[in-house]
Amino acid sequence: MTEKYKVLGQYIKDLSSETRDVETYLFVRDNISRYQLSIDITSTPLKNRMIEINTKFKFEDKETNKKKSHFEMTYSTIIQLNEEIKNKKDLEKIILCDVQNQIYPDLEKSFLNLLHNSGYKNVKFDKKVDFENLYNQKFN
Repeated sequence: MTEKYKVLGQYIKDLSSETRDVETYLFVRDNISRYQLSIDITSTPLKNRMIEINTKFKFEDKETNKKKSHFEMTYSTIIQLNEEIKNKKDLEKIILCDVQNQIYPDLEKSFLNLLHNSGYKNVKFDKKVDFENLYNQKFN
């Protein structure tokens, strides 16, 4: 079986950590367990069967309060599709599931480094994001 795609490169496209002041930092540090991870995946077709895939991680408090920190990262992956990939459903699965599973360890490590380097040393994600399950929920 031949590979459906090849990863040509991956990099952090955009990185943001914002904590307004000391009071906000102390409040967030004590309440960061309320923060939730959201994921947004977009793609842009390029020339020569290449695709840029942007995976955006946002870690935020959904509660309404003034003391919040903002953490966001866009991780860009460039892939080249195999000639045999023509079906839209196959393409969606590659972008939303296969590539995400492949890059997730690097993406998670980079995002956790952002959080740790922003002063929130104890943050960790208890479970790996199940892109297969998310994909199946969305399309089945």
